[in-house]
This record gives sequence, structure tokens and C-alpha cells, in this order.
Amino acid sequence: MQEFRALANRLADAAGEIIRPYFRAIDTSETKADESPVTAADRAVEMRIRDILSEERPQDGIFGEEFGVKKSESGLTWVIDPIDGTKPFISGRATFGTLIALCDEDEAILGVIDQPIVKDRWVGIQGEETLHNGQVCKVRTCPSLKEARCSSTSPGMFFHREADFIKKWKEQVHFITWGGDCISYGLLASGHLDLVIEADLKPYDFLAHIPIIEGAGGRMCDWQGQPLGLSSGKEVIAVGDLALLEGALRLVQ
Repeated sequence: MQEFRALANRLADAAGEIIRPYFRAIDTSETKADESPVTAADRAVEMRIRDILSEERPQDGIFGEEFGVKKSESGLTWVIDPIDGTKPFISGRATFGTLIALCDEDEAILGVIDQPIVKDRWVGIQGEETLHNGQVCKVRTCPSLKEARCSSTSPGMFFHREADFIKKWKEQVHFITWGGDCISYGLLASGHLDLVIEADLKPYDFLAHIPIIEGAGGRMCDWQGQPLGLSSGKEVIAVGDLALLEGALRLVQ
């Protein structure tokens, strides 16, 4: 796995080199068919990562947000979100990041969250302790939902829920912050947040987080409490203290 760790770090380095000159530069965003925004930086980052992987790991699959799927011949697939949080990136806010996951068949075995402006990087490998900027990080102890610091990207994720879902959520936790995108998961792994609940996601939005959260002592699952993988659906829960999971699952039912 150390070979894969080194490669993932080099991929994140390459992504950051491309992203930094675009940040807070002239807006070059477009709107995709699904109404989500995309920038030249998104495409350039994913192409660079694909080029490196095609040269160094030609037998591996690639699943990227911008350019789709290259089938795996090895059973390993690299899952890439070049800029998770394109809206904050366009808005000049440093709450976006590059997400890199490595899956063995359906299971995420390595994950990277890289924020190239603030220079935060979380790296998780299955069975190993998670590192934040090279130092071991841990979730915090918080067994009570009422004391939980929570986060989610947008209330709009929960359009399919009953109208009072967010009100019910707010009443049962300490507070909710909105707009963290992938950085919320890194902050949970570092003990600053306790619970993230999100919906309407694609696999490239969450797979990188799984080894990071679990290597820091937390847990990620879907809204039914089932493990997440490459074939999972859209709804995820991440908890720091495992004692929060039962209450979090009740909350979303």
C-alpha cells in the first residue's frame, strides 16, 4: 500500500499545481447538462491525473466526474473528483478539494482529501491510522447527539425529505454548519466535527472519505447503516464517535 500512498500523494500534488493559478482568477465556468457548474480547472486536473495513471498504472480502472469510466483490468479503480465543491471554488472560497480514492473491486481502500490553498491533506489507508499533513489524526469523543457538531453541504440536498426534516435535525444536535463540502469530512476525522449527513451524492463525492474517517476512528455508512462502496447509492452518514450512529440513523428514517 505504500506504493499507492506515494502515487496518490503525487496525484494530489499535480492537482494542486493546476488548481492554484485558477483560484480567484477570471471566472471560466460553464454549466453541464445536469445544471451543475464545471471549470477549465476541473477538466485540466482530471486529465492530468488520468495521464499519470495511464502511464504508471495502465491496468487500473479510472472513474472520474468529468470524463467517465475506464474499465479496470486489475480489479483496482481510481475514483477522482478533481474539484469537489466547484461552487465554492468559483466563489473564491477555499472549502473545495481534490478527492482521490482507490477501490479494490467495490471497496475503497485508500482515500485522499487535498485542499491546495490552505494546504490541508488527509490520507487514509484501510487498516492504518489516518494522517493529516503527515500527522496522525483522531475523531473526538462525543457520545451524545445533543452535543454533536454537525455539517452538510446544502439544505437543498434534502429536497426529497419531509419539509420538517432539517428542523428536526437542528432540534436534536448542538448545531449544523452548511457549505463544508469535502472539507467537513476531513474536519470530522481531525476531531472538529462529529456528524455529517448528506444526500444526492455520486460515488466520487464520498469514496475517498471512507478510509479517512474509519482510519481516524469513525464510521461511514448509508442511511440504512450499510457499508458504502463503488456501487452505493446517494445518501451517506459519517460519525466520529460510534455512539452517535444509532441516533443519526433514526434521524434520517
